[in-house]
Amino acid sequence: MLSSLKSLFCALALAGCSTAALAAPTEVTDALGRKVVVDLPVKRVAVNFNFEEFTAVAGVAGWQKVVGISRAPWEGWRPLIFDRYKTVIPNLAAMPDIGHSDDGSFSAEKVIGLKPDVLLMSDWGYKATKTQMEQIEGAGIPVVIIDYNAQRLDRHLASTRAIGKVMGQEARAEELATIYKREYDDILARVAKAKAAGAATKTVYVELGRDGADTIGNTYNNTMWGGIITALGATNLATGKIPGPWGPLNAEAVIAGNPDLILFASSSWVGKTKAVRTGYDVAPEETRASLRPYTQRPGWADIKAVKAGEISAIEHGLARTLYDFVAMQYIAKQLYPDAFADVDPVANFRAYHEKFLPIPFGGTWMLSLKP
Repeated sequence: MLSSLKSLFCALALAGCSTAALAAPTEVTDALGRKVVVDLPVKRVAVNFNFEEFTAVAGVAGWQKVVGISRAPWEGWRPLIFDRYKTVIPNLAAMPDIGHSDDGSFSAEKVIGLKPDVLLMSDWGYKATKTQMEQIEGAGIPVVIIDYNAQRLDRHLASTRAIGKVMGQEARAEELATIYKREYDDILARVAKAKAAGAATKTVYVELGRDGADTIGNTYNNTMWGGIITALGATNLATGKIPGPWGPLNAEAVIAGNPDLILFASSSWVGKTKAVRTGYDVAPEETRASLRPYTQRPGWADIKAVKAGEISAIEHGLARTLYDFVAMQYIAKQLYPDAFADVDPVANFRAYHEKFLPIPFGGTWMLSLKP
């Protein structure tokens, strides 16, 4: 009997040592190149942004470790998409809210109270909540910065690998990083080849189509959609013509600029009945119907893009993500149709869903006004 008890105690002691040994301080390199020490494997995680990227890397099972999120930039900004994920992620509906930097609600107290092993934080959120970050890090909670917003290849790859390291999904993260780099490099190589063959440099105007044709929406000055247009070797009509990274460009400047291609950033915004519509629940006919009023703006009839029907809707949520290469492919295909004749961005987005996301692909995400 005594021998049996000794054996049991030894087994329990070894099991305890084994568990402790697994929780090892490990260096994680984040999007900014910071070396952050995190006890891995993690048991509790807080996530501030990039929820679909987190899902692609960590899978639905990874959400079992999530104890808090910033709900506003997902549930608030994209509620229809949030609702879809809510049906496949059991703990998402009741997920505690840690607040959001944009509306001043981000709470260090809430984060600390949830006792996460790590906080995954966007770069812009980290910069906007410096005091809260100092409190969280001071409480011994490491912060790993994830950044897809900078639209830099190195940060896309580093962010994906950092999520994989934290969540114990390094192989899956590496697969995603490899796919992204392959597609990104292929896009730029095709553009360079087309340019070398004499392809014309086209002018592109992009506008946020959220509030209807009677309201001039934001355009982008070398950031977000503007950054993508420039990277693809086209001329962004807004460059140097608006004071900040984004804002409206006056109607006369658009007409005078006479763009070859017009893009409307679109989505399934709740309550925006005049918006250009795209998303999981939107049929192509609905997207085209929502685009047509914009072509009827005063003075637009003689714009080259309008006369040629070179007007497209593209889902606003496609920019600055792990799958933004499909948006780049779509725009590049409008600019250089011959060079991208064998590229199908919609099929690629469908394949991405089927392999890496838990919700089915459907709806309309990028579409030209002309059939």
